[in-house]
Amino acid sequence: MKTIVIKNYGGPEVLQLAETSIPSIADPSQVLVKVRATSINPLDFQIRRGDYAALFDLPVITGHDVAGDIIAVGEAVKNWKTGDKVYYSPRFGGSGSYTEYHLTDESSLSRMPDNISYEKAAAIPLIGGTVWEMLMVRAQLKKGDSILILGGAGGVGTLAIQVSKALGAFVYTTGQSILHKKLKKLGADVVIDHHKENWIEKIQIYTKGKGVNVIIDTVGGATLSDSPLALADYGSVVTLVDIPKPQNLINAWEKNATYHFVFTRQSRDELHHITELIETGKVKPVIDSIYSLENIQKAHQRIEDSKREKPLFGKIVLSV
Repeated sequence: MKTIVIKNYGGPEVLQLAETSIPSIADPSQVLVKVRATSINPLDFQIRRGDYAALFDLPVITGHDVAGDIIAVGEAVKNWKTGDKVYYSPRFGGSGSYTEYHLTDESSLSRMPDNISYEKAAAIPLIGGTVWEMLMVRAQLKKGDSILILGGAGGVGTLAIQVSKALGAFVYTTGQSILHKKLKKLGADVVIDHHKENWIEKIQIYTKGKGVNVIIDTVGGATLSDSPLALADYGSVVTLVDIPKPQNLINAWEKNATYHFVFTRQSRDELHHITELIETGKVKPVIDSIYSLENIQKAHQRIEDSKREKPLFGKIVLSV
C-alpha cells in the first residue's frame, strides 16, 4: 500500500512516498479501514519537523484524520461491520492516516455523516473534537453569549464559527478583508480585518465597552495577554496554541478571567455532537483545497506558507 513515511525530521521534503505492507488485525477489538481521504493539521507538520521527537521513534507515519470504509473487523467487534463508512482521528503517538489502509481499535470509530463526501468528512475528526471541547466543555458557551474567534479562516476557526452560531451565540471573528463575505456566510455576525484594524478597539466599540463572554485563540503570539482587554467580566479565554514566551496576565486578573489550554482532542464522544450538526445542516465542512497523497509535500507547503498568494480558508484535504 502507498504510505507517506518520515525517516528524518525537517521540512515538507522529508515526507516520502513508500510502499508498505497492509496491516493485519492483531487484536480482536481492532478494525481495518480503507482510507478514502485524510487531511492536514498543524499537529502533522509539528510532528514532521520534530516538535514531538521525544514521543516518537523514526520512521514516523503521521496524519490525524480518517474518512473511509471498514474492510475487516476483529472477532470481538460487535457494533461495526465490513462496508460501514466511518471517520475518526488516529490516536496521538500511534500510526497515522497518511496511508491507504489504517488499523485502529473500534473504540475510536464514529459513524460518518450520511450527507457528505469522504473528502468533507476527512476535514472534521480532529478539529471536531477540539472545537467541541473548546466551546462546550471549557468555555461552556450558551445561547445569547458573545464570542470572538481569533483566526476564523482556519480549520478550527471555520468550524468554531458554525458551531457557535448553531449554539445561539453572537459571533465575532478576525480575517482578511477578502474573506469577509465567506466568513459571514458561515455565520459570523461581525468580521474584523486584523491586518488593518485593532481588534481589541473594535470589540470595545461593538460591545460598548462590555467585551465578549468568550475568546477562542487559534493565533497565538501576544493573544493571552491582549485578550482580557476585549473580554467581559468573568469571561473565558480558550487557546490551543503553544506559548513560546511568558506573558503578563495582569489584565486577566482584573476581569476575573478564566483561561483554558487545550491540546487537540481525539474524542469520539465529542465528535458525535458535530456529526449531528452536520446531518441537520447546521454545520458544513469547509475545504480549502484537495491534493493527492502523492502531492503531500505541496499540501504541507500550503498550510505553512505565511506568504501564500491565495488566503487559506478551511481544511486542506488529501484524497487517497
